[in-house]
Amino acid sequence: MPAGKIARYLLFAALIGISILTYLREQDVPAPRPATQDRENVPASQLPKQPSGEKLATGSGFDFYVLALSWSPSYCAAEGDRANGQQCASGRPYGFVVHGLWPQYEQGFPQDCDNSQPRNVPFAQAKQLSDIMPSTGLVTYQWRKHGSCSGLTQRDYFATMRQAMQRVSIPSAYRQPSQRSPINPLVLEQAFTAANPGMQKDGIAVTCDRDYLREVRICLTKDLNFRSCPQVDRSSCRRRAVDMPGAF
Repeated sequence: MPAGKIARYLLFAALIGISILTYLREQDVPAPRPATQDRENVPASQLPKQPSGEKLATGSGFDFYVLALSWSPSYCAAEGDRANGQQCASGRPYGFVVHGLWPQYEQGFPQDCDNSQPRNVPFAQAKQLSDIMPSTGLVTYQWRKHGSCSGLTQRDYFATMRQAMQRVSIPSAYRQPSQRSPINPLVLEQAFTAANPGMQKDGIAVTCDRDYLREVRICLTKDLNFRSCPQVDRSSCRRRAVDMPGAF
């Protein structure tokens, strides 16, 4: 083949190559995603909290909240056959669950308030809370006694409850409902304050009954920041050791 013809073929091939490269550069091809850590191997305390997707609704008619977290195995053990089956039936290994989000005054608290909202909570709405409050009956009870005094709609009250739960980090040693030796309530309180920067010693109370450690009560402002609450703190358990049973 004549040299001139070969040169024309090479020039034509080069032009085609340049055109292809230009086309690829102009396409909106996303950059490859960087490798991420395996979430299953990362401690939950190091994972970012998942936002609820809800804008915080501001309550009215009270001074602050108490978020009450119940140690579910203690409730189940104490209530025995009377315990709620949704929460305590075999195969439901809950640890800390929400007992309630309680509007408070600086002294005392409101309850069973009149408002324009329905007294009953629709079953479908109550089930949406099953991961943090397993008993649908408790959902309705808490709404009637405490949520009715929040100045919020049912929807906003329960959204705020979930946001309050997300605000608090459960210490890693107490996330699973495993059997453990009797515990000094002060040790649990110190674990919570260590896991939650800004939580004050007089802004949390760990409660117990004669046999079991029962609840952790955490005081929050209306915008869900930690705050002190001496009156609530005075309800702290004074025993040196109480049982903290595991799930059945």
